[in-house]
Amino acid sequence: MLKKTLALLAGLAVALTAYAATTHLKPGHPDRYVVKKGDTLWDISARFLTQPWYWPEIWQANPQVHNPHLIYPGDVLNLAYDHGNATLKLEPSVHEGKAAIPAIPLSQLEMFLKNMRLIDSGTLDDSPYVMAFEESQLRGIPGKFVYVRQIDARPGQKFAIVRPSHVFRQYDEAGNDGSDIAAHELESNVEMAPGPWKENFRSDGHYGRGDEIGVEVQVIGHAEVLRTGDPATLLITDSRMEIRKGDRLLPANAHPYDPYFYPHAPKSVSDNARVIAFSNSLAAVGKRQVVALSIGSDDGIVDGATFSIFQPGDTVHDDVSGYALHSSLGDHVKLPDEFIGHVMVFRTFQHVSYGLVMDSIRPVKIGDELKMPE
Repeated sequence: MLKKTLALLAGLAVALTAYAATTHLKPGHPDRYVVKKGDTLWDISARFLTQPWYWPEIWQANPQVHNPHLIYPGDVLNLAYDHGNATLKLEPSVHEGKAAIPAIPLSQLEMFLKNMRLIDSGTLDDSPYVMAFEESQLRGIPGKFVYVRQIDARPGQKFAIVRPSHVFRQYDEAGNDGSDIAAHELESNVEMAPGPWKENFRSDGHYGRGDEIGVEVQVIGHAEVLRTGDPATLLITDSRMEIRKGDRLLPANAHPYDPYFYPHAPKSVSDNARVIAFSNSLAAVGKRQVVALSIGSDDGIVDGATFSIFQPGDTVHDDVSGYALHSSLGDHVKLPDEFIGHVMVFRTFQHVSYGLVMDSIRPVKIGDELKMPE
């Protein structure tokens, strides 16, 4: 009896998957598509599906394809049906000299892929720091010498020059298990004492609270060791902005990220999953902008995971019931959460990840919640 029940459940699961994949096909979808340079997996998925994160349910690679998520310009995707289940099959082209298409436009996210790291404050405190520039200059630029203390290196070794931007803290609200995470913006003047990781004052109740789980640093340039010593002499080889006294150095990362992943729904969503910081905005962001999320690899999150973003509903006073009672004692009612858009994760750390807002019908704000995609 148990075997029959398990077999029935397995068959039902397959049937439901087939039904889901077929019902999510986009009206007017093509039956055949030739992949072009500049395409992304999200764009191609959106050609076939109303919800691009259902891509894994219809994608079926040929057995000779080593990595089933790699698709190249010139490849042909054919939509087929097997017992009512929609699948995409690949006719591979010649791939020599071609790069596989990414899930999202990674070329537009270089700052967060190559130039963003998450480290602990102890590592940051102990890292080498810029103390002066050649000819007593106040700032450093490419082609100029920079003098660095606390560096143990050999001539020719390359380093990334970094500047702290946020500290992520885990804190405990009443009745909470301590899993909520907030991002605290750091002072941008790296020449300040006691250091560039001094937190800006916050009015949201999180200031100075909780346990640190990491410091976000931005790679703003690179330098090569010319002469060892204390201070050592390095040559600034490139920079995105002027180098200041107090900027820190970390070993250069030759392979900072995995460029190949695919859009998919997560297996589950933590209760504390929410937007905690923005890239280049103070109040809100929209489509094709980057947000930091309060979940990471420890929560089972991998690159490509796609979430729906919801703005928590306000709790408001029911004026009608209050008026009926001729008093201000009417009910306080929590309004439904409002759907905002979708976000896809493209860079994951232990407790924090970065995502790209794929679509939005209103601005995304800090504190907005993540749920299973709809």
